[in-house]
Amino acid sequence: MLPKLIITDIDGVWTDGGMYYDQTGNEFKKFNTSDSAGVLFARNLNIPVAIITGENTQIVKRRAEKLKIEHLFLGISDKVKVANELCEKLNISLNEVAFIGDDINDMELLAKVNFSASPSDAPQYVKKNNTHILLKKGGEGVFREFVESLILENIPTYFETFTYPK
Repeated sequence: MLPKLIITDIDGVWTDGGMYYDQTGNEFKKFNTSDSAGVLFARNLNIPVAIITGENTQIVKRRAEKLKIEHLFLGISDKVKVANELCEKLNISLNEVAFIGDDINDMELLAKVNFSASPSDAPQYVKKNNTHILLKKGGEGVFREFVESLILENIPTYFETFTYPK
């Protein structure tokens, strides 16, 4: 069964978790463009993607806009509450949700969804109950790896027939 919603954290998943500042205080984040393919694959299968993150930055907002991710929740401390509200809006349950997160503020939601994963460099106590074991670290395309693993479990030939949308 494919999930009906894929939720992702950002820092430590889409990024390496580093926060970069220049001498004037501007903040930078490095995203791996490989993760955008994970969004594309999900969209091709009509699976919405949501970002739920404790960070509240224009950088994440711009990345979500560029990738046309319509479910964006910034500055969130209670990810389970927001996930439940989104599930209610989409008329699904957490049992139909996939979530990838990397740290202690993700553990409760990781435990409540049916499909869970963390980057390989997440602490073991965060990863211990995940349903999917991933090889990539945060910032190395681990979101894409997660989406691909979900697809390959259910549609083993998906990538043999995938064509890039025009």
